[in-house]
Amino acid sequence: MPALSRNEYRTLVLAALGGALEFYDFVIFVFFAVAIGQLFFPHDMPDWLRQLQTFGIFAAGYLARPLGGVVMAHFGDLLGRKRMFMLSIFLMAIPTMAIGLLPTYTAIGIWAPLLLLAMRVLQGAAVGGEVPGAWVFVSEHVPARHVGFACGTLTAGLTGGILLGSLVATAIHKIYAPAELLSQGWRVPFIIGGLFGLMAAWLRQWLQETPVFREMQARKALADELPLKRVVREHRPAVILTMMMTWLLSAAIVVMILMTPTLVQKLYAIPAAVALQANSIATLFLSLGCVVFGALADRYGPGRVLLVGCAMLGITSGLFYHQMSVAPQNIDGLYALCGFFVGVIGVVPSVAVKAFPPAVRFSGLSFSYNVAYAVFGGLTPVAVSMLMPLDPLAPAHYVEVLSVVGMLIGLYLWRGDKALRSG
Repeated sequence: MPALSRNEYRTLVLAALGGALEFYDFVIFVFFAVAIGQLFFPHDMPDWLRQLQTFGIFAAGYLARPLGGVVMAHFGDLLGRKRMFMLSIFLMAIPTMAIGLLPTYTAIGIWAPLLLLAMRVLQGAAVGGEVPGAWVFVSEHVPARHVGFACGTLTAGLTGGILLGSLVATAIHKIYAPAELLSQGWRVPFIIGGLFGLMAAWLRQWLQETPVFREMQARKALADELPLKRVVREHRPAVILTMMMTWLLSAAIVVMILMTPTLVQKLYAIPAAVALQANSIATLFLSLGCVVFGALADRYGPGRVLLVGCAMLGITSGLFYHQMSVAPQNIDGLYALCGFFVGVIGVVPSVAVKAFPPAVRFSGLSFSYNVAYAVFGGLTPVAVSMLMPLDPLAPAHYVEVLSVVGMLIGLYLWRGDKALRSG
């Protein structure tokens, strides 16, 4: 186990816990996509179109991430990491609470999906600053030799928000009958999410500004121009690398963790409670995988770990979807195995953080990550939904293709590491 100081562990735990609560707010939507589709769109709309439009509104949150991320990162590079780290919480809690209070299509017609869309856009702006801000924050609080473990642990905290969402969704589906769920039960997790957001904001008051930022302030070494302008002009290779790794990350998370519980219900008639329980197990193993792969990256280098981990991600993702049609009773074990190797994404943030210099680190990471996630993460649910009538195994095939991309990135990084050592 990497040896961090007591204060470093405290910072890491508080940051991870706060991130988990905020990420719950962002992803809880997808666990109730079926109910939301029935409540916020006309009843006579075809089921496939309702699902497509529901995932489209979910995707809008990703499309809004770049604007929120770039604005918060700009001020994070100029005014401090901690201030933006706390602001993102408040911007997430308010629209999450509002979604739980929205009237449905029956009550206000077309205004219902439009208001839902507006709340998702606000959520996207908030999480756009949260994720890259959190990675920068913890990486600047720990020694360089432990950045992989720290970023992997924080990513486990963020994925813990998905686990929390899955557990809450499982509980809601067990507590409420289907009619009760459509009546009022679906609102409960969003209202709880608003309270989680306020709790996360309270937790972050105990965090301190990063030593790296304080040192830059003391040396007057902060960016002397628009940080993003410098990123685009001087750090294009780092931008491209981070965007490619984000494509891998988005494929693994969006398809295998966020979409799969809904997809297996429709494709293989697996009951919602069974699918959500398996998803909770898979997300628990995902969180464990993030920590393990992050720590391995510190020891063996991110390239080698990414190469092997992505190979296993492709294999286990394909195995999961192929087996669901013939052995759905094995969903818990197969999903857990797949979830662990989705944890290879725990390597991504440490590589991305180190790719940019401190003066423009927040802006560089936020721009690259959020733009790529908006394009790839935002369009993935729509693209997979459109491909499935032609190819029922489209989710697995999509992840397999991106696993190959991840292996190529790993090979590139591994060669770079060997070149540095030999030099």
